[in-house]
Amino acid sequence: MPAAGGSLVSLRGIRKVFRSGTVALDGVNLEVERGAFLSILGPSGCGKSTLLRIVAGLTPPSAGEIRGADGLKGSISFVFQEPTLMPWASVWENVYLPLRLANHGRGEVADRIAATLREVGLEGFEHAYPRELSGGMKMRVSIARALVTDPVLLLLDEPFAALDEITRFKLNEDILRLWQQRHWTVIFVTHSVFESAFLSSEVVVMAPRPGHVVAEVPVALPYPRGPALRTAPEYAEFCRGLSRRLQEAMA
Repeated sequence: MPAAGGSLVSLRGIRKVFRSGTVALDGVNLEVERGAFLSILGPSGCGKSTLLRIVAGLTPPSAGEIRGADGLKGSISFVFQEPTLMPWASVWENVYLPLRLANHGRGEVADRIAATLREVGLEGFEHAYPRELSGGMKMRVSIARALVTDPVLLLLDEPFAALDEITRFKLNEDILRLWQQRHWTVIFVTHSVFESAFLSSEVVVMAPRPGHVVAEVPVALPYPRGPALRTAPEYAEFCRGLSRRLQEAMA
């Protein structure tokens, strides 16, 4: 599924300096095309998560300009590395949270919540509590909470990093299926070459000290992508090339 075309968010000369004096990002220029699945790939400490938080409006840049994000207020959803669920609340209540904060009544959004839970494979778990769920199921709840607001831009910060490989692969396939159905624009932060290659229409490679973009790599592998792609020669070849880019960035 190719990007729909046209820039949704544009970053120009983004720089971030923390109070400690650490320069997390410097001179980041990035165009996020509408409808794209864009992965930001890089080693720990290269500013990937900081960049995502700047796009979300959770932290301001020290310098530079962001175009387009202001017009998306209320249409951006963020999935963090940890599920960040309310332990005292059921799955249904956790997914309802952003709608409750937006003053939507329960009856008004009940069908929407039910449909979202079905989409992420949580039908039948509405009344379960986080302590009763596996790590993968908790992340599904977190994703459902992000999707229930029907975002234009979905930001995911290494959401599957702590999961086992089988669960991670399944969630990769599920998020791709939902992206194709719902036509969001996605920015996905990862340190996995294989994950970025499997998911993305484009991969942005970042280098640290300070964080900056060193390569923007289109992914020519066709959609839809399923389990068979993981053992395909063209996938292996693309991953090798992407690994070389990442090694060069780290060097």
